[in-house]
Amino acid sequence: METDWIWGLVGGMLIGTGGAVYLLGNGRIMGASGIIGGLVDGSGWTTAWERIAFLVGVVVMPLILWPLYNVGIDTHMTKDVWVIVTAGLLVGVGTRIANGCTSGHGVCGISRLSLRGIVATVFYILAGGLMLVLFRHVLEVV
Repeated sequence: METDWIWGLVGGMLIGTGGAVYLLGNGRIMGASGIIGGLVDGSGWTTAWERIAFLVGVVVMPLILWPLYNVGIDTHMTKDVWVIVTAGLLVGVGTRIANGCTSGHGVCGISRLSLRGIVATVFYILAGGLMLVLFRHVLEVV
């Protein structure tokens, strides 16, 4: 029986827990693009230590948990580095246009019943679905 969906559920629960801890710990919404953007443009240097701690946790925790959960899950991700880089850049541009990312709007916004977060998340999902159809089925890139 296919059980890879369980790992997505576990990951979502961990992200939701991280968002709740971040909100309860400092009273701010956990939006990854805002956390990184504040370090890049200098607007978040007053809280740089917590931003850096968040980013270190995002990188280090999967490395710590890897031996516990390394069960050979196939993510179906492309091996083409240029596709991955292009996708990352498009996500970065999209987060600037939408004034936030899926962690801020989707995880934290929807949980707070924010209309702005719900609308942004609907458009993220639609845009992602359209890009999947375009790249995988029309252009056959992935």
